[in-house]
Amino acid sequence: MAYSGSEDEGLGLDDADFDRTTEGDDDIDDEILDALEGDLAAEAAAEATEVDEDSPSDESSDDDDDVDEDEQLRKPVVQEAVPPPLPAGPPGQASAAVPRTATGVSSVEASPTEAPSPTLLARPTSPASLRRAAITASLTHPRSYTVEAICAIPHPVPTHSLAASACMTHLLTGSDDGYVRDYDIFSAVNGKLFLTAPQRHHCSVIEGLMKAGQIRCWWENPAPPDAAAPPEEPVLCPVYSLAMHSDALWALAGSDRGHVNLFTVRHDPGRLIHCMPGHRGRPISGLSLQHDEMGFFSAGWDGSALQWDLNTGQCVRNFTAHSAQLTAIAVRPVVRQYDGHHWSSPTLRGKHIAPDFGQAAMTSGAPAALDAAYKMEDDTKSEMSYDPLFDEPDADGEPDGQSQRPAQSGAPRLAFPGAHAQETGRSAPAPRNAPPVVGSTMYSAFSPDILMTASIDGQVILWDTRVNAPGRGVGRLWMSEKTPPWCVSACWSADGAQIYAGRRNGTVDAWDVRQTGRPGTPRILKTLRNPVSSGVISCVVAFPDGRHIACASNDNIRLWNVAEAGEPDASGKMKSGVQFKIIPGHHGGFISQMLVDPAARFMVTASSNRGWHGESTRTVFVHEIKHLR
Repeated sequence: MAYSGSEDEGLGLDDADFDRTTEGDDDIDDEILDALEGDLAAEAAAEATEVDEDSPSDESSDDDDDVDEDEQLRKPVVQEAVPPPLPAGPPGQASAAVPRTATGVSSVEASPTEAPSPTLLARPTSPASLRRAAITASLTHPRSYTVEAICAIPHPVPTHSLAASACMTHLLTGSDDGYVRDYDIFSAVNGKLFLTAPQRHHCSVIEGLMKAGQIRCWWENPAPPDAAAPPEEPVLCPVYSLAMHSDALWALAGSDRGHVNLFTVRHDPGRLIHCMPGHRGRPISGLSLQHDEMGFFSAGWDGSALQWDLNTGQCVRNFTAHSAQLTAIAVRPVVRQYDGHHWSSPTLRGKHIAPDFGQAAMTSGAPAALDAAYKMEDDTKSEMSYDPLFDEPDADGEPDGQSQRPAQSGAPRLAFPGAHAQETGRSAPAPRNAPPVVGSTMYSAFSPDILMTASIDGQVILWDTRVNAPGRGVGRLWMSEKTPPWCVSACWSADGAQIYAGRRNGTVDAWDVRQTGRPGTPRILKTLRNPVSSGVISCVVAFPDGRHIACASNDNIRLWNVAEAGEPDASGKMKSGVQFKIIPGHHGGFISQMLVDPAARFMVTASSNRGWHGESTRTVFVHEIKHLR
């Protein structure tokens, strides 16, 4: 019951009456609390005495009861499954009795079953991979090609390098003036813009009509930034090498000062992302992207090949052999099979024979005849170098100073006439600090991830990129003592089975570097010889079919069928006639780089001396490739 203030006043009570306390009252309260605590302590002692007086049997029974109660509380409630009814058998046949356990569940049902393994979901193919696969989906094995120049792109200065996307929608050119230019190939080829009269004179196009290139954009290739003395105007560096992403997202430009610039191409073209200095300020002669395009390799005049990580922009590894100027660098392509076989499988009179990588192939009963069949003349009038276009035949159609020798039945010709020379001839002296020649034991331990470098002294070196130990996983290819010490271009075949290197004496050496899973040594399959008047081989490029190559000389570009060049026919006679095709375009110019797209639709050629020697036509030609069935 609530009371108001007026009622308290009427009763004569105030707050002081309720708050009055004395010391006596406090002592009484303390005595009561002490008494209560004493009673509680006595009761606890009495209970402890009763527990001690209990028997052990009673204690164990109590504990068992407690445990049973705990187990019942923790045990989950499981409903007993009712067994399904047995299927009725055929009429007149009793159903077999199924043994059941005590719980009523059949023993078959009670046996534990293995849990199904989780299904692994395949990672979907990226759009970029689908686009690259669609480009080469219709790639076939043509009998031959016809290459014709259809577009000319004049440049004010020599063009050192080329790069293109996988679909050829972007074509980059790097010139001596320090500019990178981006061209649209399809707009130029499908358009109606032709060369003007001054442009025709500049490109040395005298006859016929030729379309002009259409440029998208261009940007500068600046020198490395100097924080000590920043220039008012950017200093441009000549572009000696180029490489581009397969989808044209970015591009790399190697300069003559040893640094590599990373640019954007498709989006915001020409924006400098990062500058990677290296090679001790010497020119960078080649760039090669890794297969995953997460890094790249660069080759410089300082004799070193560097591996770069594009995620960090730093150099992660240095490949240095004997400090000779490097002229070419390339990563071994992903091995691909064409029609289930490869042309380099040796054939003996039309019959397939297994190549012998351990020792020279010998036939029983005719070792001397086989040696005679392997022997090749060293002069330029040899049977391999004869060309009806440039060598004057006699009245009977035979070359001067030679007679057509019939093939001997006991002297079969193998498909690689240069292989025996590697075993019987003397090798060129090894340069100082050069790695040893690749042997069978060494090459059998190589992984498929091989890096190839070529130097100005003619040496071609193979590196196993998975081996990171000094003096291991590196070797040079065998080279004859008669091979001139000069090589400015080398490349892989499309399937990674051969290496082609151009020489100063107008020849192209073809090595077989297949890995068969057993001891074997890379060896020279054959040597292609251009006419003596053609001059040095300045550039070599392989076609996607794995059979054809194009080699550039001072006079022309020649298309070779490496699979059939120098091969005997069914009767054992060497094939007569011209074994190459002339690709017109550059006349009297030093070819710096040639590029063939993965679908073999276009070939692009540029002209410059790349800092060594030679004249330039200051023109980039786009050739159309036609497939002959």
